[in-house]
This record gives sequence, structure tokens and C-alpha cells, in this order.
Amino acid sequence: MRRTPMLLAIAFIAGLAGGYFARSARMSTLHEREARAADLVAIRKLHQADIDATMTQDLNALTTLWYDDAVNLGFPGPPVVGIKAMKEAYEKFKKDYPEFQVSRYANEMKEVQIADGWAIEISDSEATFKMSAKGNPVIVPRTRGMRLLKRQNDGSWKFAAVGLK
Repeated sequence: MRRTPMLLAIAFIAGLAGGYFARSARMSTLHEREARAADLVAIRKLHQADIDATMTQDLNALTTLWYDDAVNLGFPGPPVVGIKAMKEAYEKFKKDYPEFQVSRYANEMKEVQIADGWAIEISDSEATFKMSAKGNPVIVPRTRGMRLLKRQNDGSWKFAAVGLK
């Protein structure tokens, strides 16, 4: 059941990547270079908001990181699709694990390809968390993953698909 959304996401990403690589490898105009620089700044702001929201476990902040039709493959069970489902998943997790606490979360962007309002990002992440106050820390070692981002009308970016590892 979980394969179908993942295969759709991979097919979409492959199509996006093909379109990107069909363009010239060199940015030919100053405007394109400036636009890319602005996009990278905005993507880094999304990364910092992700770290802040994850560290505080602020449900509203976590939810606002996502594009309206986003897909999150990081929750147990089937993919979580859409902002409403994302909020419900965060609320359920908080209810099930009220003492959950993140003590370390880092995400380092290794590569990003931007085309037509979409970005594919390869990044390394690692985390340390506790499921309960008395629980042992769980250390998630450095893991390479891929995230799909969508540019918003105001120039900011949001997650469109996460959990592709």
C-alpha cells in the first residue's frame, strides 16, 4: 500500500529532474543567478524553521512547514497527505507521546536543484530524542535523504514531499 504514493513521488521527481537537466547547466543571465540566490536564502529559512519547530514540537509551527497537498512518508503507517492530515498526525503523535522531546536535530543541505518553482534537495540529517521523560535517548545517525520543496507565491518555500530515503 505504501509503495504507490512513493512510486508516484519518484516518478514526479524523475520528471522534474529531467526537465531541469534539459536546461543549460550554466545559468546564463544575471536575473537567473539572483533568483537562485534568493531561492537558496528562502530554502535555508525553511530549514531553520524546520529545526526550530522540531526542537520545540510546536504543532502549529510544524504544520505550517508543509505545502497544502504535501506528502509525508516519515510517520508510521501509510503516507500522510495534505495539510489537514498533517496537522491531525502531529496532534495524534503529541497525544500518544506527550513527553516526547527532541534534544538534537540537524539537517545539512548537500545539493539542491531548482526548476520552475520546485526544488529537489539532498540532505543529511541526524537527531536525538526521547519518547518519554524516563526513556532512553534514541540516536538517529546521519542519514541521507531527499526532500521535494514547492515555492510559494510570496517567495518562501514549503515541504511538498518528505521521507524519501
